[in-house]
Amino acid sequence: MINIRFNSLFLLLAFSLFIIFPAPSYAQDLAEIKKSGVLRHLGIPYANFITGSDDGLDVELMKNFASYLGIKYQFVKSDWRTIFGDLTGRHARRGSNGAELLEPSPIIGDVIANGMTVLPWREQLITFSEPTFPSSVWLIARAESNISPIKPSRSLQSDILLVKQSLDGVSVLALENTCLDPALYQLSKTKAEIRLLKQHLKLNEMAPAILNNEAETTLLDVPDALIALEKWPGQLKVIGPISQEQVMGAGFRKNSPQLLHAFNQYLKIIRKDGTYNKMVKKYYPSVFLYYADFFNN
Repeated sequence: MINIRFNSLFLLLAFSLFIIFPAPSYAQDLAEIKKSGVLRHLGIPYANFITGSDDGLDVELMKNFASYLGIKYQFVKSDWRTIFGDLTGRHARRGSNGAELLEPSPIIGDVIANGMTVLPWREQLITFSEPTFPSSVWLIARAESNISPIKPSRSLQSDILLVKQSLDGVSVLALENTCLDPALYQLSKTKAEIRLLKQHLKLNEMAPAILNNEAETTLLDVPDALIALEKWPGQLKVIGPISQEQVMGAGFRKNSPQLLHAFNQYLKIIRKDGTYNKMVKKYYPSVFLYYADFFNN
């Protein structure tokens, strides 16, 4: 009788733990994905990569990639808190010494594509494709701000230093665990007043936040900055760079090498025949003024 009760209690506990920490669903590579007939595209609505209206550069890119593979496309909405767990089965965030693993999570997607910047701590979690988009992080201010744009030199490092030196007493809006994390650019060593984005706000709400006087300046990556400057003409100005040059890419599980290889091959084809540049021009026409070399290559 004691053994029966013990076994019943053990099964009940195990079932409870399964509900609290569900086992990750099967992590698929190319063969399994083709067999399933669906490519699950994980994404976060952001800039013109994913607009939230069933289009965007990365939506179109992944739809066409699914067609290239001969399977259907499915968009799976995620957010910055869960996107790595949604892909790998283990949530994570940036820690003081790189990626910090958190609780288990069900796997609900096969590839991340939403204008994700390649960063060292993220590379510990996933494997990035060949670069899909150029970027860097700029400091953006309201047009009436007293802080003035720097005079660009021939040295990017010198330009970054000039921007940081201009931050004495200036409030800067930033967002942790993204490419706009102030720790990535050692902003704590400046005299800036760092203000972290409120939890309920999203990455694409940084520019509107400073227009609403939540801070004098904000960090923006290049794609979002280009859109903000077009959306609010005359209301914002670029002070200068905060980061070195960066790139964005699609993210894959480390145990999906064949899917990664297939995407890189597909990307090579559409870059060579001009299809990719046409897609980029549709969503980011002004990027060619700043990064012509990236797209010419």
